[in-house]
Formats: sequence, C-alpha cells, structure tokens
Amino acid sequence: MTMPTNFRSNCRRGASAIALGLALTVFVPGAAMAQDAGMAPADEAPAEEEIVVSGIRGAINNSVQAKKANTSIVEVVSAEDIGKLPDLSIAESLSRLPGLATQRLDGRANVVSIRGLAPDFTTTLLNGREQVSANNNRGVELDQYPSELLNGAVVYKTPDASLIGQALGGTIDMRTVRPLAYGKRAIAAGARFEINDLGKLNPDISNKGYRANISYIDQNADGTLGWAIGYARMQSPTAEERFNAWGYPEATDGTNTAFIIGGAKPYVKSNELKRDGVMAVVEWEPSDKFHTTIDGYWSKFKDEQRLRGIEFPLFWGNSTLQPGFTIENGLVTKGVWTGTEAVMRNDVVHRNSTIIAGGWNAQFKPNEKLTLELDLGYSRIKKTEENLEIYLGTGRGQGVGARETALGFEMRPNGGIMFDPSLDYSDPNLFVITDPQGWNSCGGAVPNCQDGFVNTPRIKDELKSLRVQATQDLDGVLSSVRVGANYSDRKKSLDDRGFVLTSENYPANTAVPADYLYDPVSLNFIGIPGMVAFDSWRYYNDGNYTLTDGAGFDPARVFNDYTIREKVLTGFAQANFDADAGSTPVRGNVGVQVVHSDQTGSSFYAQVVGGVTQSTPITDGDTYTDILPSLNLSVEFADNAFLRFGAARVLARARMDQLKPGGGVNFDTSKRNNTDVNASPWSLDLGNAKLRPLMADTIDVGLEKYFGQGGYVSIGGFYKYLENYIYRQVNPFDFSDFEVPDGGTVGTRAGLSRQWLNGNAGRVYGAEASFSLPFANFTQSLDGFGVLGSASYTKSRVREGGDTVISMPGLSKWVINGTAYFEKDGFQVRASGRYRSKFLAEVSTISLARDMFMAKSEFVVDAQVGYTFQSGALEGLGILLQASNLTNEPFVTYYNNDPRQIRDYQNYGRNFMAGITYKF
Repeated sequence: MTMPTNFRSNCRRGASAIALGLALTVFVPGAAMAQDAGMAPADEAPAEEEIVVSGIRGAINNSVQAKKANTSIVEVVSAEDIGKLPDLSIAESLSRLPGLATQRLDGRANVVSIRGLAPDFTTTLLNGREQVSANNNRGVELDQYPSELLNGAVVYKTPDASLIGQALGGTIDMRTVRPLAYGKRAIAAGARFEINDLGKLNPDISNKGYRANISYIDQNADGTLGWAIGYARMQSPTAEERFNAWGYPEATDGTNTAFIIGGAKPYVKSNELKRDGVMAVVEWEPSDKFHTTIDGYWSKFKDEQRLRGIEFPLFWGNSTLQPGFTIENGLVTKGVWTGTEAVMRNDVVHRNSTIIAGGWNAQFKPNEKLTLELDLGYSRIKKTEENLEIYLGTGRGQGVGARETALGFEMRPNGGIMFDPSLDYSDPNLFVITDPQGWNSCGGAVPNCQDGFVNTPRIKDELKSLRVQATQDLDGVLSSVRVGANYSDRKKSLDDRGFVLTSENYPANTAVPADYLYDPVSLNFIGIPGMVAFDSWRYYNDGNYTLTDGAGFDPARVFNDYTIREKVLTGFAQANFDADAGSTPVRGNVGVQVVHSDQTGSSFYAQVVGGVTQSTPITDGDTYTDILPSLNLSVEFADNAFLRFGAARVLARARMDQLKPGGGVNFDTSKRNNTDVNASPWSLDLGNAKLRPLMADTIDVGLEKYFGQGGYVSIGGFYKYLENYIYRQVNPFDFSDFEVPDGGTVGTRAGLSRQWLNGNAGRVYGAEASFSLPFANFTQSLDGFGVLGSASYTKSRVREGGDTVISMPGLSKWVINGTAYFEKDGFQVRASGRYRSKFLAEVSTISLARDMFMAKSEFVVDAQVGYTFQSGALEGLGILLQASNLTNEPFVTYYNNDPRQIRDYQNYGRNFMAGITYKF
C-alpha cells in the first residue's frame, strides 16, 4: 500500500518538530548528573523521598497532573514559575497543546482554533469568566494578555454542566495566580531585549524592542489573607516584507487562455507593539466556612505600523501585457506590462485597545457538606483605529503623467513577483501627492479627489455576569450535586467610519515638502531599489488634507455599523459521581444546562439615491431556549490508566457581523425594465438578528496512561454532528419600501436577497495522540532530558445547502507539535516546532473588511537556552536567550485553490531575545 505524498510530507515535517529540538539538547553538558532535590519552603519540611522540581519539568508535571485529575477531557498549560509561562505569549503556549493551532498576525500568534474550529466557535474565559473581543466578532485576540501575568490555562474539549461558556470547538480558561494556594512570598522580575533580523525596513519604526515584568505574591502571618500584583510592559518589534495580489482573472488573447495577475500591492511593513498590563488578586479565607477572592486585569495595547509600497494596477488597470509572455500550466508567470500607472503608498496604522476585566467570588459553607457560591464578573474593551492611506503618483487621474514603458515581471516559485521597472520610483520630483487612478469622485461632485483615505473604526464590547450556585456533598455513589444559574449581559458595537482625503492644493499636484522626506525605502524584495518615503503621519496631522465622510456616498459605511446585545440566562444542574464498579474506580458527572437567550441587533438599510446615501434604521431580534445535556466518564481500568468518555450537546453563537440586521440595497439600471425576479435590478446583502446558534451533538473517547513524574501517553477521537450551519441563502425580497435611485421607472419591485440563515450542516471528526516522556522515568542516566508532542487529524463534511463540501474556517487536517528539552542544575534548553497543514484563514481585505482565503501549511520553530544560578550571591538570577520563527516561515494565502496564485506572501523574519530574570 502506498501512502499519499502529502501524508508522507506531513509526517516528515511533524516528526522534525520533535527531532529538531531533541538534536539540540545533546550538546548540553552534564547529561548524566543526578538531579538534586529541590528545596521546600522554609516553614515546611519536605515529605520523605519527595522530589521537588520547577522550571520546564515542574510546569510539565503540573500540567500532566491537572489533566489526569480532571473528569473532563482537557489540556493544560502551567507556568514554570511566577511570571514565567514557557512561551512569549499565552497564544503560543496554547498552540503547543494537542488539537490546537494558532493563526499568526504580523508574525505573532494571535487567535486559536480548537479541533479545526475557528476562534469564533470557541469561548475564552479569564478565571472562569467570559471575555470580550477586540475584533469585529467573537474570537478573542490572546496577544492582549501578557503571558508574564498568567499562571496557566485549561482547555476544555468536553464540557460539564457547570462550565459557563462552553462552545462548539472548546473553552479556554486562562488563570491568574491564587496567593493563598501559592502559600509563600515571592518577588520575581525579568527584562528582555528583542531584535528582528529583517532590519529596520522603515526609517520611523525600530526593529529593536524590550519586555519587562515584575510580580509580587505574599500572605499575612496567619495565612488567611493573600495578595498578588503583577505588571508587564512590552515594546516589541515585528517586520514584514509583503507581496499582495488583487486577484487572478482568467483572460484570453484569442489564442491562449490563462489566469493572469489583476494587480499587485507589495510593501514593507514595520510594527511597534506596546502593551502595558496589570494583574491584581486579593484572597481572604478567615475560616474554613468563608472564602472570597477579588481579581482584576487591565491592559493597554498600542500597535503602530508603517507600510510603504507601490500598488500596480495590471490586468484590472490600464496596463497592457506585451506579446512574448510565458504561460505555465494555465498561469501567466512572466512578461512585460506597458502603460502601468503606479500608486505609491506611505501608509500608517494606529490601533489602541484597552481591556478591563475582573470579578468577585465568594464561597460560604453553612455546614461541612454545603457550599454556596456567588460570582460577579465584568469584561470591557474599547478599541480605536486610524488606518491612513497616503497616495503618490505621476499625475492626477488615469492616463495623466509618466507611465511604465516596460514593467517586467516574473513570478517566484516560493511566492511573490520580481519586477523590473522603467521608472525611478525613488524620485520625489516624479512622484507627487495626487490621485493617480481616479479612485473616487466624492459622490460625483469632485473628480479624482482621493489623494488618500483614512478608516477610523471604533469597537466597544462590554459583558457583565452574575453567577450563583450551591454544591451539596453526598455520601455514596453520588459524591456531590450542584445547581445554579448564570446571567450575562453583553453589548457590542461597531462604528465603521471612513474619510476620503483630498489635498488642500487640489486639483494641483503637490510635491512632498523636503522637510517631510526620508531617504528612499528599499523594495529590493520585489526588485525595486527604492521608493519615495516621507512622514505621512505628520503631514496628515499638519492639516494638509480635506476630509469627506465616505458615508455620504458609500452605503457600506452605514450598514456596516451595528449594535448587538445578548442577554443570556443559564440554569444548570450537575451530579458528580465517584465510585467503584467492582474494583474499578469510576468518576465523572452528568448534568444539563437550560439556556435562555434574548438577542437584539440594530443597524441600517442603506442605498444611494440621487448620488447621496439614504439610510433607514432597523432593530430586530429573537428569544429562544436551548437544552444542553452533558456526560463525562473517567474509568481507571488499570493502575494510572484511564478510559474517558464524553457526550454533550453544545452551541456556538452566530458571528456579530451576521447578527446585524439590515444591509446595502443595490440597483442595476441596466436591468430596470426586467420583470423576472431572477433578473431583477434589485439585490440586497442582508444580515439576520434572528439567527440561532450553531448546535452540535458531540462524542469524545480517550485512552490515557500516566507514569512516573510528568509522563503520559494518550490517544483519542471525537465526532461532532453539526445540526445546523450559518451561510448566505438567496430568497425573494420585496423592495417596495425603497426608492428607485434615479427616480425613473422600474419593471418590478421584487428582487433577491442574500441573507445569513441557519441551514443544514454536516459533521467534524478526528483523532488525537499526545505524549510526555521525561527520560528520567526510564533511566537516571538521562535525567533532565525529555520530549513531548502531539498529532491531531481533523476532517469535516459540512455542506452549505448543496452537494459541495466546504472548507471549514480554521480547520487544518493535520496539526503536529513537538518539544524537546533539557533542564538540570540550573541549565535549561528547549526547542519546539509546530506544524499545521493548509487551512481557511480569516484576513483583512479592502476597507478593513474580513474575508476567508486558503492559507498554506506552515512549520514554525522556536528555541530557548538559559541558566539560573542555584547558590551563592547570584542565587535566583537567570539568564535567557530565545529565538522565535527560526525557520523564517512565511504566512501565505492564495486564490482559486491554486497555491501558485498567491494572494498574500508575508515574510516576518526571525526575532531574537536576550534577558535576565530574578526571583527572591
């Protein structure tokens, strides 16, 4: 039997994720030295023959023990020490867990998919409370949460009835430290210097940065009051060489038919990410009858970007492809364009997000067996953005000014295009401030008025929650019963604004003033030595443009706005059991949630009438109730060997942009006299505030064997039957309430709408395997060495009403992770690799809209080496070297299911860090 080539390739790349790190560890000295016993706290004698480990091995052991103890099927990541998760971000730590994969944004892990289901199908909690999101929808951007302030995270792949926020993919619960459980005083601090090896691509953003953090944990003398506070600051550089294609239309010259690039937008991008985060916890337990905790989290995230590049309108512009071009397997890969009028871009992005999250939890035990609990939660984010585009060209409007006489191009095998231009793009006398392509007429009144554009979306998301529950301990087969309720009130709004920028000197072209100019920026990665670069942000803020609100003539600027409110009351009951079936221990729980939802959405119908946008507000919604049963079983059929089973009914709420009612009304004047609804001049893309959640019935099985300290192997499988899926469906629509845009006659008032609706779906299923192998469990001669890894295979059979199986967003068929490490006597070496096969990625498009494109597979390798002094004057001081993206793996998306038709090729380079930590 011959395995498919792609399967063999996946296996090879996945195996290398483990093998690479393992190979690095053999160079570390002292492999055969015995492990010294760790020190217990001064006020507590160590248990006889107890071995205390910390660092990488301690974190692995804690994670494995938490996975073993849970009755649900979970994955766990634990901090190595206070302020020390094993990766640069919680997202990267989560990406190493079985069945989890991240999508990168600007080179950093940003959002997480669980078992092939996109971030919108998962829920993220902080200390058990649901978190709001900074983007337009539900997926939480995890890089908002500093890893230095988190103590770990639990990923629930199977829910129980008392888990609030259960989701179709899974639930991520990030945890902060609990000072009374920590049980001792600790002060930890760290600082790291960071550099990106692509260099300083833009003159106004550095490729260097730093991270710093400090944490303090303590308790009173009685051990009844504990407190913790932590602060983390990051100023991190990322860089990017990016090729972007408009698309690849199919064209013919009468002899040949092939796909050809419609236009290109390559640029160099520099980011400076600034984030300040504060975590605080106060915990009080005056007696064994009362326990209360107040925790809070604050984060301010600022992302500054500079993007400089050149936009080439090619087949979809006024360019002509000359004879002699090369076609390879139906794609034009080489040739020469003439007549190209380039649009030079000096763009700026400013994003600011502020998160506040926290809560109060109180537990009271009126007697030994009854526990009453109250929990209040709050989460809020405000995000503002200025996405500034500034254009340069050789003349105002198409066909004006200098044009390319011979723009050679050749597609590169690894992605992108090399150009050979005839113009000097670094000449500030040739390229001036103007509207080179006539992209806008400001509603028809001002021709060729778009010398730039600025998008200024605003997002607000607020969630309040109240939870009450009672847990009664029992004797017998049922160990306890829990009943309770959770009420949440969430309100999210998007204000999508955009303004056309017109030079104050319009209609004249304006040379960039000399005091704003920088030296030319290199675009050598596409074959162009340099381009005009200037301080466009300062030039814009100095009042050199007139702003025209795009909402006046672009209906999308109106109907993109929304306010969604969701009030959800969840009642739950859960019975926990812990008994023996003969000599076989059986643990688990069975329960049910009753979820009542009251959702409303507000937005607009919008259309252009007489050249001006008219809008009609609309508010709609629905109420409904869902019943979600769940069952978890854990059977210890042999010593430290478990058979796990989970079954549940789960839901995932519709995306926010799908829930907004209203939409944009379109009218095609060329069809105005048609009476057939299928050829009507009227059409409408419509949201739906009455959408019900995606519902699924899920089954999970797993076998787990635990051994030694931190060792286990596990295999499992899952099946999710999706009862429904949300997709656009075409239906007749009555347009009688809308005006004919030009006031003329029309053959019919009936047309078609494309509306988000619930429809039939399909299934998602897969298998997972994972292991943790500390070699000391096999031989003391390898004490300190270890490997851990996982592989997951996921497949979907989901259809949007027809016979064609669709690609599920975020689903990679293969996800493979591996880590090899050595840790002993203060030395620490770790190398990790993570692989995911191709997947449907959500990315930004024109005017910050979101769309789905297929992304290529990727294999990312990270490594770190360090040493912590164990005694003497420097005891507690650690030094650390880290490197991320050692393989310089790009993020690549493509069109038409053809990996040669590159949409985006993003080369991020490698980031290196050197730092110190100190704990006392």
